Amino acid sequence: MTHFRSAWGPVLIGVLFFLGGCELSAPVADWERPGRPAAGGPPAPREACAQNDPLRRALFGDLHVHTSYSMDARAMGALNTPRDAYRYARGEEVSIGRDPGAGLRTSIDRPLDFAAVTDHAEWLGEVGICLDPTDSMYEDYRCRVFRGEEDSIIPRLLGGVGDFGRFFMLLSPFGRSGAICGSDGVKCRASLVSQWQATQAAAEEFYDRSAACEFTTLHGWEYSYSPGSTKLHRNVILRNELSPELPISSYEEPEAHGLWSELERLCNDTGTGCEALSIPHNPNLSNGRMFTPAYGDAPLEEQRRRAALRARIEPLVEMTQVKGDSECANGMYGILGGEDELCNHEKMRAFRQDEFVDCEMGTGSGALAGKGCQSRLDYVRYALVEGLREADRLGVNPYSFGFIGSTDTHTGIPGAVAEKGFVGASASADQTPADRFGDSGGRAIRNPGGLAGVWAEENSRDAIFDALKRRETFATSGVRIQPRFFGGWTYDDLLCDRVDLLEQAYANGVPMGSDLAAAPGQGKAPSFLVSALRDPGTEAVPGALLQRIQIIKGWAGAGDVMHQQVYEVAGRATGASVDLATCQPRGSGYESLCEVWRDPDFDPAQAAVYYARVLENPTCRWSTWECNSLDAAERPAGCEAAQVPKTIQERAWTSPIWYTPPT
Repeated sequence: MTHFRSAWGPVLIGVLFFLGGCELSAPVADWERPGRPAAGGPPAPREACAQNDPLRRALFGDLHVHTSYSMDARAMGALNTPRDAYRYARGEEVSIGRDPGAGLRTSIDRPLDFAAVTDHAEWLGEVGICLDPTDSMYEDYRCRVFRGEEDSIIPRLLGGVGDFGRFFMLLSPFGRSGAICGSDGVKCRASLVSQWQATQAAAEEFYDRSAACEFTTLHGWEYSYSPGSTKLHRNVILRNELSPELPISSYEEPEAHGLWSELERLCNDTGTGCEALSIPHNPNLSNGRMFTPAYGDAPLEEQRRRAALRARIEPLVEMTQVKGDSECANGMYGILGGEDELCNHEKMRAFRQDEFVDCEMGTGSGALAGKGCQSRLDYVRYALVEGLREADRLGVNPYSFGFIGSTDTHTGIPGAVAEKGFVGASASADQTPADRFGDSGGRAIRNPGGLAGVWAEENSRDAIFDALKRRETFATSGVRIQPRFFGGWTYDDLLCDRVDLLEQAYANGVPMGSDLAAAPGQGKAPSFLVSALRDPGTEAVPGALLQRIQIIKGWAGAGDVMHQQVYEVAGRATGASVDLATCQPRGSGYESLCEVWRDPDFDPAQAAVYYARVLENPTCRWSTWECNSLDAAERPAGCEAAQVPKTIQERAWTSPIWYTPPT
């Protein structure tokens, strides 16, 4: 049987079902689960990459991309297919909007090194039916409303952002739509197979298997589970073209541990060469649920098993994207160490003391609608510390994750992160400046999203997937800063001046995403090598200079207390600014930064986690670029809205390094 998990909740949908009469149909009675494991390999052969660097190089990509195959994206007017998404990522121009002839045309400022289309698994089949002119359901009014060709009460009641309400025309109150899928679901399952195969074919078509290794595609999908209007979504990324028969969705597995178990059963443990990992995103919209341990009354051994399963399948978290930054927040329950002003970066929800309720040690609901309590476990920094606490309790750290960024575009344009010329992330819903700003700037709190960075030997699937698994990754707010972070016990203070810096860094320590080796002597503090190269930008929009590098340390205290400490390590805040009228930068900065740092407050008996944050000088935010490009009479009201920032301080976050005391 299917399980309906709408962000709006079954009660509301039931009311709408009553109001809409037959517009929302009865659910499918049965659904054949995607239970067939991956077929045997090996993967298709490829040439060896001509460029292979054992000291690894930075590659930039986007692992969170929606196209017209996603129900919500198509409901908002997205027409780009997975093929179009990969064309865009490689530098080709594509259209945006409902009418490909009249819509905007856009191209990426710099091609990506890698990308993955991750359309929602839950509704691939329904969308395929309604977009197939040869299907008998194509002219059904539900499909016509979904495509924007007919009106209905349901979109008007649930419209929300732009045309989003058309999404609900393909749902039933409590499961897959029997009217669309057939009472046994066979029709939708066949369409799902077709849509998944088309998505896979696009990834195979654009994967560069030549020695040039210019562009890598990764297969994937999004698992979209939203209980109580919270976001507990994950992107599943595969090592290669070997995959389970079909994507696993929240219809089949409405709990994350079920998804992880199925990925192991149908992929990782099949011995076929199939391998999958899962990347949670938007914990900032989870009301504390994403990283709150949820074992129920399970025995301790079962808790350990689930924690270990999560650690295996989820080595990463998406730090930032169009729906906001998930690093940290000020004023949260039980956090000691003072305010971190840089935690205010690109927050999706208002965070003033008079506008939120702290979940404290509990959880809530409603975040997707801007409701409910906010938790410290909505944020990656504190989830890392919770992982230390769980490791002490269970002997397993379920939250030992590295960082990536991505876009979550719903327009099929991966890596469209440039602040100047941002065209939105929601197709026709972002077609004009007024659309992108919304009423009085309400939608302008969204941002272009981030990028996933990996340190890999070459631009190939295996090299990138291995980097993701070992967490030698970093997130950026959209810029192409290249940060490095190593930890050890014997780094020389003058290491930054050596020509063999990287050889020494790897030989005498561990890179980002790793656990420190045991200390060579009692009481000795670890040393960290951190460096960064600025983003050069493009000829049209040069990159900003670097401002500084910080190292953030977290550790668990007594009871419910968590500690954080921000250390200034390299560079300094020079007072650089930007002319808001012209977006020209002012002030000094750095082309590169490098430093060896030792923890002055190290306690060898205390487990701790460290990561680096690299900051650029301030630059104009996309909304300022947009407003400046318009005549005063054409500017949306949001151009003057106080809640819309004028500038942005772009940044990169390295994956952490963990210290565990000897037992």
